[in-house]
Amino acid sequence: MIRLKTKEQIARITESCIIVADTLEALGRIVEPGLSTIELDRWAVDLIKARKGVPAFKDYRGFPANICVSVNEEVVHGIPGGRALVEGDIVSIDVGVLKDGYFGDGAATFPVGEISEEAQTLLEVTQLSLMKGVEKATPDNHLGDVSHSIQECVERFNLSVVRDLVGHGVGLEMHEDPQIPNYGKAGCGPLLVEGMVLAIEPMVNAGGWEVETLDDRWTVVTKDRSLSAHFEHTVAVCENGARILTQVESAAPRRS
Repeated sequence: MIRLKTKEQIARITESCIIVADTLEALGRIVEPGLSTIELDRWAVDLIKARKGVPAFKDYRGFPANICVSVNEEVVHGIPGGRALVEGDIVSIDVGVLKDGYFGDGAATFPVGEISEEAQTLLEVTQLSLMKGVEKATPDNHLGDVSHSIQECVERFNLSVVRDLVGHGVGLEMHEDPQIPNYGKAGCGPLLVEGMVLAIEPMVNAGGWEVETLDDRWTVVTKDRSLSAHFEHTVAVCENGARILTQVESAAPRRS
């Protein structure tokens, strides 16, 4: 069941989303060679708690950390630890925040120092595909319009959308209906209406779309170990179109 939110509820969700966006922007500024992924987790906790929020991922379904930090071939759900970032890495950071009973969710992928042209293209296209999906999150479109626009954008650049993982509704719970694939047919799926709040999150691979989960039972990696990028916004479907509730100013520049 898709739960529609009132304008008041969307305002409360936005408070959590602003913390998500500010946390991602702050973490993006400190990403550099030599920084360990657990340091990103510790910074995130301090930033979130300073704004009277709670890290929503901690202990969610048993997840052992406060944020997800995924490096290079890691697609999502990377567990922060002692791994140090090195020049040329790309690092995806996924942040969820709970504040006063309302959830926000967002992610961005950041370069670590100078990165390859392949990695830069991957970041730019993944972020562009997110914005193409957001543009379709308007009343009277279908969920498939969001999914199709993401897939079309990604495949235009000969990259692959992950098919085993999806976006989702969000707000009153961390994960709600509907599921939002990053591929599909335009004009299909549920009709989008005012009051829906969606976490749209393309996960894009430089190689094939297939993924697998490591022995830690959390970290999802590309099966061919190609690079992967992840960008996510929480978006409200409003009367006049899509409204992004999260915003990451320091993320990779977008292609047009």
